[in-house]
Amino acid sequence: MATWRGARLREALRLYVITDRALARGRPDIEIARAAIAGGATALQLRWKSGPLSEALQIGRALRALCREAGVLFVVNDRVDLALALEADGVHVGVSDLPVPEVRKLVGEAMVVGFSPETLEQALEAEAVGADYLGVGPVYPTTTKPDAGPAVGLDHLAQIAGAVGIPVVGIGGITAANAAAVIRAGAVGVAVISAVVGAENVREAARQLRAVVDRALAARSA
Repeated sequence: MATWRGARLREALRLYVITDRALARGRPDIEIARAAIAGGATALQLRWKSGPLSEALQIGRALRALCREAGVLFVVNDRVDLALALEADGVHVGVSDLPVPEVRKLVGEAMVVGFSPETLEQALEAEAVGADYLGVGPVYPTTTKPDAGPAVGLDHLAQIAGAVGIPVVGIGGITAANAAAVIRAGAVGVAVISAVVGAENVREAARQLRAVVDRALAARSA
């Protein structure tokens, strides 16, 4: 797991799909994940907000196995205990969760630690204390996460991406129609929920998003 660093981590953050049962149209998490990966998802996050942890373990183990077979980064949202129990590749926390230094003490160097800053100052501090990547947003208005707050916009994303040395992923209201602008603002990838998980054809939705991200990254480095 310690190999998810540097260029490999940046590649793994291109298309970061986050699970959400409320948007899955009754389809199992493993079905959504399999289709997303087939379409080009490079990272998968288990987002477990409610329900028995015993069920989270069962689902998480299946997702972890799928991700390992496919060479996809597997991350758990918020729950450091669940990430450890699942031997996940990473854990992602926000400003109201355990602070990054405490997370790092618990997971050691083997696990990737992601953080969602609300301000530039928080982003710089997170980098200084050991975060491996940042999730910045919501870039665009979104109703998927009621606690996400107002959209921060591309300028805020660009400010953070330009100030830190670790990879930045844009999240919030991102679709195939606006993902290229997120990459042009300095993100190495996009994190999505409804654009893929809520799509009628998950594999095709992931394929379209991945193609947009790949083209934008190629154009930026040309």
